[in-house]
Order: sequence, then structure tokens, then C-alpha cells
Amino acid sequence: MNVVRIRRELLEYLLELARDFYPNEFAGFLREKNGVFEEVLLAPNPHFGTTSAFFDLWMLPYDENIKGTVHSHPSPSPWPSRADLHFFSKFGGVHLIIAYPFTEDDVRAYLSNGNPVRIEVVD
Repeated sequence: MNVVRIRRELLEYLLELARDFYPNEFAGFLREKNGVFEEVLLAPNPHFGTTSAFFDLWMLPYDENIKGTVHSHPSPSPWPSRADLHFFSKFGGVHLIIAYPFTEDDVRAYLSNGNPVRIEVVD
């Protein structure tokens, strides 16, 4: 995979969530439809802190359309931490990180192995 596609409305909503949760992180799961990320699902029973986000994966509904994750970094670093890479390796798919100050330029996408992927925003 060389590129991940995301609907503009979803990206704008994710940026808004990152700003609203600041200075804490937020995290969610991305639903894909026809090769484009269209929706975010916030996990049940979340704990969003200043350095991490936790949730109960066992409470997620079975959904074949969940193809990725998203979380924010309340710092300007868009790079995955060791904990991020560990989570990526367990969950699979594409993983978005939205770094402070939470603009479109502060969003990065990674594969499960931590390799970056280009983001294409679609209308």
C-alpha cells in the first residue's frame, strides 16, 4: 500500500477531536468503505491521558470495515512511539497520528510495521 485515502469531512472531524481532547490524547478506529476511510469509532470505556490512550478492545463490535486506527499526540511529534509501534503490530491496518497543533499538515499515516504511507484527502 502506497497511499491511504480519507474523506475530507472525516479528517476535519478528527482534527477537531484532537483539539477538543487536548492536552490529552484521543484514540479511535477507522472504518473504510470502497477504499476510503469514512468514519471513526471511539472505543467504549476509554481512558485518554496526556501521554497515552487506553480502551477495552474486547468491547469493540465485530466490524470487517474497521481497517485502521487514529490517535493524537499532544506534542508536535508525529512519529510513532514504541508503545504505538507495539499497538500497530497487534492491530494491523493503517494508523494515523495527529500531532499538535492539529492541522492537516500534522497528520501522518503508518503501516503496522511503522513505515510511513502517503495520505490522500478526497472530497
